[in-house]
Amino acid sequence: MSAIESTVTEPVAGEHRNRLLQAMAVMAASKGLAATTIADIVREAGVSKRTFYEHFSSKEACFLSLYRQLAAAALRTLRDALSGEKPWQSQIEMALHAYFTHLSSGPGLMKALFVEVHHLGPEGMAVRREVMRNFANFMLEVVNGSHPPETAGKEPLVLTPTMAMAAVGGINELVIEMIEQGRAESVNALTPAAAEMVRVLAHADIADL
Repeated sequence: MSAIESTVTEPVAGEHRNRLLQAMAVMAASKGLAATTIADIVREAGVSKRTFYEHFSSKEACFLSLYRQLAAAALRTLRDALSGEKPWQSQIEMALHAYFTHLSSGPGLMKALFVEVHHLGPEGMAVRREVMRNFANFMLEVVNGSHPPETAGKEPLVLTPTMAMAAVGGINELVIEMIEQGRAESVNALTPAAAEMVRVLAHADIADL
């Protein structure tokens, strides 16, 4: 089991729900979301279809619950990598490296999380937008919270909400490109480019480190 999949074993409301989410992670990683059936999920989880429908209305609803949970775990990974003693530019780079390393532990599941989620219609789009907004808010906290809004003789080094969302969107596209190239296990190589993207959008320079 990969590190990214193992985060599903964290306590959630009910053992059966937890097992179903874990089963969804395993099946989505091995078969892809589109090819995974409810029969696959309940067989992997060792529960009945009736139990599945007690927790989720559909395969898609199960996957989106998993998506939210894994996104929350990834966000914790970002936060845990922070060091308040370092400039925000360094903190962002450290956090992104930890995030990409976390993702690279489960390359099979990455395709479902970053690519197949786009095929889940308006509900999938809404959940994806919610997750992206949470990551953008994290960037805003790190950049704007650890740097004064103005420094003498320089432009304010402030990341706006729009630019934070642009950074998250850009990083997502870089990850998707790596997946399409069959290089998901090497996604942590994106760290320098992703960190530079945040610096540029915050109008900062690496010389400010």
